[in-house]
Amino acid sequence: MTLTDRNPAPPLPSPPPWRRALAQARNLWRQLTSMRTALVLLFLLAVAAIPGALLPQRNLNVGKVDEYIAARPVLGPLLDRLEMFDVFASFWFTAIYALLMISLIGCLLPRLREHLRALRSEPVAVPRNLSRLPHHHQGKLDTPIDDTLEQVQTVLRRWRTVTRTGDNGHRSISAEKGYLREAGNLVFHFSLVGLLVAVATGRLFGYEGAVIVIADGGPGFCNTSPAVYDSFRAGTATDGTGLEPFCVRVEDFSADYLDNGQAKMFTSNISYQNGEDLGTDRWQQHRLRVNEPLRLGNERVYLTGHGYAPRFTVTFPDGQSRTETLQFAPEDATTFLSSGAMRFDPPGGTYPDPDERRRNQIALEGLFAPTAAFDGTLLTSVFPDMLDPAVAIDIYKGDTGLDTGIPQSIFKLNSEMINQGRLVKQDRVNLKPGESTTLADGTAVRFDGAEEFAYLQVSHDPAQNWVLVFAITMMGGLLASLVIKRRRIWVRLRPDGAGTALELGGLARTDQAGWGSEFTDICQRLLPDVPSAPKEDR
Repeated sequence: MTLTDRNPAPPLPSPPPWRRALAQARNLWRQLTSMRTALVLLFLLAVAAIPGALLPQRNLNVGKVDEYIAARPVLGPLLDRLEMFDVFASFWFTAIYALLMISLIGCLLPRLREHLRALRSEPVAVPRNLSRLPHHHQGKLDTPIDDTLEQVQTVLRRWRTVTRTGDNGHRSISAEKGYLREAGNLVFHFSLVGLLVAVATGRLFGYEGAVIVIADGGPGFCNTSPAVYDSFRAGTATDGTGLEPFCVRVEDFSADYLDNGQAKMFTSNISYQNGEDLGTDRWQQHRLRVNEPLRLGNERVYLTGHGYAPRFTVTFPDGQSRTETLQFAPEDATTFLSSGAMRFDPPGGTYPDPDERRRNQIALEGLFAPTAAFDGTLLTSVFPDMLDPAVAIDIYKGDTGLDTGIPQSIFKLNSEMINQGRLVKQDRVNLKPGESTTLADGTAVRFDGAEEFAYLQVSHDPAQNWVLVFAITMMGGLLASLVIKRRRIWVRLRPDGAGTALELGGLARTDQAGWGSEFTDICQRLLPDVPSAPKEDR
């Protein structure tokens, strides 16, 4: 048995728990801030956004989400628990987004420090063996070494150079160019971080609202409360109060169509008030077109679509009447065959007893065709423009549920009221403008025609200007990183009789074809006998 076997070395002491935890945290940070992790997170962010494009989102259309879940009783609730209908506000999307931000910043800060250190440092000394470099040439000039040195410095005047003196009167020049390549790369990545921050800021403090506004003298709307919108999405840090006030009226709407019914352009002349004009009779005019929004500070008003709002007049047995104009929802995007519903409450005094008044409410549900065509009594539409409008409606009488306090769709009647017999169908008719029908109790329903409505979207994004700035700087940085080449040239000079011997070496810091022609041009300016670069290098 050896001495080592008889006296084994004592085991190394175990590091304290806090040191092990610190080492694990350091390793985790290094993994998180690696470029590989940043690329993986960027890919995951793109993949995570796919459900937001494929599935209906609750902040855009609650009704579509409810219909999707109702049609899929097993899959729908599961997707809802996974927040697939609130993708961009979900915890997992936010986690990926935040980790990507941390990873990018952790990657870029060391690179920024390294780049600043490179800017402050001198170009590296001349390598011992220049002939091993990808670009190499040597020759001789008949001028003294000092004159040759001055000539070389003149040729490389746009390069970052440093001149060093060696033994036996030898001189050397180290030159480097293309620092803006790395600067452009950093600008691109920092701009990407800025763009992500700007988009996140817009999501936090911005909002979007959509509203249907009747054209040709409709009441318009004022941006004072989320209640004025048909749908409203507030940012995470926005509660919908403190909206920038302005008012909009739609004076007219026109649509241009191709012969096949496809829309070419929507145009709407609007009037608006903001700032000091609010509360006065001063209205400013603006022509609103698709992708040409009205900009009011950080607010943008877009024209995103249109449709039709039929007008009906219901005359009750005592001669009093009510007229309503209400939008119908387009069912066919090509022909604009639309469906909808309307509810009419008898005017005051027609039925003094509240229960009797509730039993004599009138409701309409059916279709509107801007250019009507009939197959027997079945109504359809053959063109989206309002050339020959008509409606096909079911007329109901009874309790429409207007005063129950239960929310109802403006496009459909409450089916429970119909199933319970509280709302009874009286007639089914096809009507053209000016035509009417009379119910058994003497109530007359007249179709007065239709108005077009404009679908407006109001977007508030306090960071929209920064998004533009960072997008521009991203493109500039990317262009610089692709076009600029990082390269080095070394020149060694030594006395050779009455003249000077030159040896030049060149190295591209990036593997990019075409730099050899620049090296050849420099050699030709110093040594006239250098042959031209081959075509493939130019």
